[in-house]
Amino acid sequence: MLARRIIPCLDVRNGRVVKGQQFQNIVDVDDPVALGRRYSAEGADELVFYDITASAEDRQISLNFVADVARELNIPFCVGGGVRTLDDITTILRKGADKVSVNSGAIANPDLINAGAKRFGSQCIVLSIDVKQQDGKYYVYQNGGRKNTGLDAIEWAVEGVRRGAGELVINSMNFDGMKQGFDIELLKLITSRVNVPVIASGGAGSIEDFIELGQQTDVDGYLAASVFHYRTIDIADLKQELAKNDIPVRLEVSA
Repeated sequence: MLARRIIPCLDVRNGRVVKGQQFQNIVDVDDPVALGRRYSAEGADELVFYDITASAEDRQISLNFVADVARELNIPFCVGGGVRTLDDITTILRKGADKVSVNSGAIANPDLINAGAKRFGSQCIVLSIDVKQQDGKYYVYQNGGRKNTGLDAIEWAVEGVRRGAGELVINSMNFDGMKQGFDIELLKLITSRVNVPVIASGGAGSIEDFIELGQQTDVDGYLAASVFHYRTIDIADLKQELAKNDIPVRLEVSA
């Protein structure tokens, strides 16, 4: 069994890391480079940066921080938000990101996934899906969780992989920022249908939530924000507890 990855998520707005609850009540947290450096030192396996208002504001992602992050960090990182074209993907990768996350741009133009995977390889293309359960069904949302697309989230995940996405990030909007645990049911549904790594996002509040995630699902990555930003959970402690519960993790800390 592959080691599970611990992935802090840094939502960026106007060059600053911010955090909200269920995509609302946004507050300032820190500088992205400084926070990324901290996480690298604490043993994070990867980082994800999202420009959370680029799609909603119909603009390109703000890339000023990407090259700075690439210079400062020695762990892989993914960047997303407002990625609409193959040129956007090219620019982000050239600035030093290891992966590019597509969301609203891929919904508008699914061929973007195919094109990105063909040019750079599936390992570089991450399909991020914001999911909300309504009336017993899971729907895909876009523009930072502001718009219901009407797409079935499970089927969209399957299509994204078929088109070449090498990884999925599944963010449960119902659980986002609530600190009551991950959406186990949703994650089981998706992992049973795809054969690429799945990253769980939304709902982490305690180390026990991560242990439950590891024991009940086959997801490959555990993504969270506020519990790491505010030091509710220490990454080294989290990894030790996961290992004690027979959930494989990388225990060495990055230099």
